[in-house]
Amino acid sequence: MMSQTYHIPRGGLPPQTDLLSGRAVFTNAYAVIPSGVQRDIVVSHLPHWNDTRVWVLARPLSGFAETFSHYLMEIAPGGGSDMPEPDDDAEGALFVVGGKLSLNLADRESELRPGSFAYVPPGCAWRIRNRGEGPAQVHWIRKLYQRVPGLAAPEAFTTNEDAIDRVAMPGTEGKWATTRFIDPADMRHDMHLNIVTFEPGATIPFAETHVMEHGLYVLEGKAVYRLNRDWVEVEAGDYMWLRAFCPQACYAGGPGRFRYLLYKDVNRHMNLRQGPPLI
Repeated sequence: MMSQTYHIPRGGLPPQTDLLSGRAVFTNAYAVIPSGVQRDIVVSHLPHWNDTRVWVLARPLSGFAETFSHYLMEIAPGGGSDMPEPDDDAEGALFVVGGKLSLNLADRESELRPGSFAYVPPGCAWRIRNRGEGPAQVHWIRKLYQRVPGLAAPEAFTTNEDAIDRVAMPGTEGKWATTRFIDPADMRHDMHLNIVTFEPGATIPFAETHVMEHGLYVLEGKAVYRLNRDWVEVEAGDYMWLRAFCPQACYAGGPGRFRYLLYKDVNRHMNLRQGPPLI
């Protein structure tokens, strides 16, 4: 298994000598939050989380992304939470990109390191703590779980990217591949969290246009990404937020691999009625 690289935000504040121009953009179809925007001045803090700061990369907004929130959390040594999730109807997914964390999930203790993934079912008790000597960084995706009669909610589990084989897209000779943390055939799940990897020169050769909302955090490399009518340059640390049906494509020009963490909502009927309050 090839060693993996995961981008970690540097925080801080740009010097007064820097130019104001940047690549951040928010449209009615997509948003791009560049890595340079993830600075100390834009962090948030959450109740019952100690010595932790949060970059909120996505949150439900009327008429835009409506199904999920995406936090990038930095937990200082000794920090964490014994009461992390305030909503019993919310499910969660954790993906560690830096440091080491101790996770108690459904009364089972796990040590998380870069590349570790954890799925947290709705109503499941969990605690997380940084017992290391340096800061730890973890992505936390939250979503209201959509229950289906006759289908039980999924169980809690943990794994690591190193333990999962990549699945190559057909006809790409492995140049475009996906690491799937959640079994796509398991209909109990209503969201997926994957890592998509492009080797230099690989491409999404058509404009994908579909109902799934997307959140994409670039873990490694750089590429040009087609978002609606625009080609946008993205690199490690950038975040893309795509509304449902936003056309998308990609060209990974190199020189190294291009990889991103991908959220999407799946496996459920379209809601024809007003749903529960968004979180």
